[in-house]
Amino acid sequence: MRLNAAVVVLLTGLVAATYGFGIYLFAQLVPDMQASLGFSFAYVGTITAAGQLGFLLCALLAAWLTPRVGGDWLILGSGVVCAMAMLLISQSNNSLVIGAMLVVLAGTAATVFVPMVDVIARVVAYRYRGMAMGLVSSGTSYGVFINSLLVPIYAPQGEWRTVWWLVGLIALGLCVLVWWVFRRGGLLGRVPSPVARPALAEGATPQVRLTGTRAELMQPWVLMVWSMNFLIGFSTFPFQNYLSSYLRIELGFGVAYTAQIWATIGLVGMFAGLAVGWLSDRIGLRIAMLLVYVSVAVAALILLVQPSGYWPSIAAVLFSIAFYPIFGLIPAYVSKQASSVATAVAIFGIANVMQGSGGMLGNYSAGLWASHSGSFAGIYGAIVMVAMVLIALTLKLPREAPEKLQQLC
Repeated sequence: MRLNAAVVVLLTGLVAATYGFGIYLFAQLVPDMQASLGFSFAYVGTITAAGQLGFLLCALLAAWLTPRVGGDWLILGSGVVCAMAMLLISQSNNSLVIGAMLVVLAGTAATVFVPMVDVIARVVAYRYRGMAMGLVSSGTSYGVFINSLLVPIYAPQGEWRTVWWLVGLIALGLCVLVWWVFRRGGLLGRVPSPVARPALAEGATPQVRLTGTRAELMQPWVLMVWSMNFLIGFSTFPFQNYLSSYLRIELGFGVAYTAQIWATIGLVGMFAGLAVGWLSDRIGLRIAMLLVYVSVAVAALILLVQPSGYWPSIAAVLFSIAFYPIFGLIPAYVSKQASSVATAVAIFGIANVMQGSGGMLGNYSAGLWASHSGSFAGIYGAIVMVAMVLIALTLKLPREAPEKLQQLC
């Protein structure tokens, strides 16, 4: 039990590093890095879009590598690459090098998150995996919260490099702990994980099993899930990537107030994954999804029509309640609907690709909009409309099938 808890906590820490530091720290430091390096908002859009391209390519790579090298080694190696990339950003004066490292960081987010299904399935009992994934999916919020503590201290003095240096060291320390715990727990084996391999019925051939998986991938609910993942990336990633720029540049808020907004997002997110995951077990995954999409719509609407006073803080709370849990709700829904682990892994892998594609297009489009219009308000207006589409898709999803849980156990 102690090993299980330690593994889940460390995986949460790596998500905090790869997502919270590796992706969302840049969103908080855009104004400061822009002032120092002189790149435009169009370049910001290009970098973030390229980062999502790196994410989706690495999601495919992770799905291919996990059964071959093991999720444990892939997670550990990705964590080390993430730490090295952040340390390099802290030392570079070249915008192209920094952009390339940001793409690498986005890629490590995928190669850490996708294999976690493998590792968690090996160390956590099935009945506790939902709670474990809820905690892991909230890991981003811990990273965002740490960012919000560091940015106000160093960014006003122009020391944004120090922030990257510190989070790089934190990530490197986490990797050492992961190696030690994985090694003591016997997780760093040479045998590929069985989770990533299709489970065949007695007497069945791989060709039969694969055909069944392909047939399930053609079901309408699967296509709706992939569409939802695309729209989640298209809307929620630009929401965060341009939040600091919107608050500080267009609305005139200071760095301390903006950091407070990010701190709110991170602090609420620390508990949102577990809380909403617990709630979904009682009211159903579809209703929980509806709640989070409504929260995204209301949060974006607040920033669009009433971005003053305490309202941005309310928007931050609503967005955090929605953003962190959704990355646990979608896999949970897939696991209840799919007929086997192999099918669930295939659906989830493609879902990550769709999410990365949506984020890439959303970030790039938002950057172009901001550059040409000189305003970020239209970005949040578009997010409101996308959230309404997500609500409509969720209403069409079939009810989850709990009787299939034991087939995936």
